[in-house]
Amino acid sequence: MPLPPIVASLTRHKLTAWLLVLQVSLTCAIVCNVAFMIVHRATQLHLPSGVAENELVSIESTDLDGSAPQLVRHDTDLAALRAITGVKSAAAVDALPFNLNDWSNGIALVQDGPARAAATAFNGTPGELATLGLHLVEGRDFLPAEYVPLDTAHDWAGIDRVPVTIITRALGNQLFPGQDPLGKSIYPDEKPVRIVGIVDHLIRPHTHDGDEGEYATLLPMLPDGNDVTYVLRTSPENRDRVLKEMPEVLNRVYGNRILRHAQTFTQLRADYFHRNRTMIGLLIMAAAGLLFVTALGIAGLASFWVQQRKRSIGIRRAVGATRHDILRYFQTENFLIVTTGIVLGSLLAYALNVLLMTHYEQPRLPVSYVAFSAVALWLLGQLAVLGPALRAAAVPPLVATRSA
Repeated sequence: MPLPPIVASLTRHKLTAWLLVLQVSLTCAIVCNVAFMIVHRATQLHLPSGVAENELVSIESTDLDGSAPQLVRHDTDLAALRAITGVKSAAAVDALPFNLNDWSNGIALVQDGPARAAATAFNGTPGELATLGLHLVEGRDFLPAEYVPLDTAHDWAGIDRVPVTIITRALGNQLFPGQDPLGKSIYPDEKPVRIVGIVDHLIRPHTHDGDEGEYATLLPMLPDGNDVTYVLRTSPENRDRVLKEMPEVLNRVYGNRILRHAQTFTQLRADYFHRNRTMIGLLIMAAAGLLFVTALGIAGLASFWVQQRKRSIGIRRAVGATRHDILRYFQTENFLIVTTGIVLGSLLAYALNVLLMTHYEQPRLPVSYVAFSAVALWLLGQLAVLGPALRAAAVPPLVATRSA
């Protein structure tokens, strides 16, 4: 199909053609970024936490007696919780994956040096690794003598006294690329802390992109504040029963407290990603609606042009053009319009992505999403123009000529 006649025809309808180009370009830019956001958020839904998700239940306890010795209270509570039938182990912790309680520290390799990474500090009582079900791939667990109180009354006092730490494999690769981190020292604050163990995976309380989502340290600091989270490990078939018994047991031990958020880890994860699932649904509906409106615009404009060009169609049919020639003419014309819109839309897509990266921490848009959106819009354009093009091709030459 020769392009010059098609281009000449479009120049006689500049306004309508450019309006359609603008619509396609906006659709391309928005759909590219929306598709990327959908895939990005859907991927987060399946992030491995690193813990034994199907075996964990937790509950938050707030002691209303601020003068009580909290470390003694926690030991008493844990002893009662471990006595529940079916409980394999229990620990008091200050944070869990997806629970939003993120205490992050800049990790340096020399004293007063620049931070190489920001890592979450997970603190808990002895048995934390076994209770959470973390997979220790190198090194050892903490020794009883290595635990110190978190000492919240003096803020950072605890982190200045811990001698050792266990880190995630992702953090080790970031801090010591190509090396074995075991035995090396890091500086989460002013004093060196020696790495004695490495766990395979552990997601932070807030999700982050890429390996940064697993930059975490486990420190032998005992939670000693009024607020604490008790986490219990049990078998999947005992979870519901243990979940029901936890508040009763804790209230029998000591009643002057507030208990909140008794839940399985599965529920904790579902609550954390509730907004993601809602956002994915909204984004899918928005993208589908935008594509539908674009398809209507293409089909409507093509139908309008068929009515306006009956005389020229009839003349072409009279001089020997076949129905297939007419069909190809409209499809080629639509292809040119949509392609122009895609080129402009691709540039606009990256401009929009830069804006999202600047203000909403959105990752960089991969080229594959632009290619996917281009193919989708080409197919959409051809399908949308197919009906009007078939109607134009079906008009007899004589009728078309008389309609002038």
